[in-house]
Amino acid sequence: MMALVKRHLALYFGNKSGVFFSLLGALIAFVLYLVFLKHNMLASWSQLAAPQKLLDPWLIGGTLAVTAVTTTANGLNQMIVDRESGTLADLALTDMSFIGIQFSYLVSAVIIGILMQLVMFAAMVGYFSLTDQFVLSLAAIGPVMGIMLLSSIVWTTFNVLILSFVTNLDSLGKIGTILGTSAGFFAGVYLPIGAVPVAAQNLMKITPFPYNAAIYRQVLMADQLKITFKQVPQLRHQFEQTLGIGIQLQHLTSWQANALILAGFSVVFGALTLVFAKSSRRKAINKV
Repeated sequence: MMALVKRHLALYFGNKSGVFFSLLGALIAFVLYLVFLKHNMLASWSQLAAPQKLLDPWLIGGTLAVTAVTTTANGLNQMIVDRESGTLADLALTDMSFIGIQFSYLVSAVIIGILMQLVMFAAMVGYFSLTDQFVLSLAAIGPVMGIMLLSSIVWTTFNVLILSFVTNLDSLGKIGTILGTSAGFFAGVYLPIGAVPVAAQNLMKITPFPYNAAIYRQVLMADQLKITFKQVPQLRHQFEQTLGIGIQLQHLTSWQANALILAGFSVVFGALTLVFAKSSRRKAINKV
């Protein structure tokens, strides 16, 4: 199986334009923030001391969530390409089980998701360190790495489920476009969750997007939240609720609750994918 994983990774990283376009949704979110959103958000929270020290990691968290969505989806495209070209059917005739073959695509997509999140994370931290003197807490690095793994698993299972319904290669580009454009909205990057109508908030809350962005933000912003709101603690709840640092259910979710919710989504997506596994196998075998 490791040989197949290496093959999938080589094909993904060998396609430079594909790598770029898998990051396009995250790059758009990042640029939109810098060009259009940052000034307005700084003005909205001007009563806080050095609001950019909160808003920069807020943006990083949301953009990493978008990155996890789009890069794992792009990493799984090879599964559809192999199925439609008959390569998957040929692999199914080898000694490796069909489940093992499918699992190799999942493993490679998770690895791709982690690596590309690391790239975006390093780029954004580096940029904000130079422009806003953003300082990353060393204590946050370990938890962020763990969230990258969790995010990659959640979105890989989600994308496998979505791609189970793809019947031809033409659909891949359309799905990628939809994911790239919708991820920024659902993760609360284009607009904070508190700035959209209640109906839109409720729609966002039934997806993993806001919880993924929230858990990143809670880890990256933890120290600065304590410093900024030490003198104005009454504003902290409003700030966290408006910007989606916690998601308002019965109360604002903690990072532990967000992690459990994301794990739950992953289990549900995985279970649904298994339901459609027989159909996927039949499609592959029919290509023989």
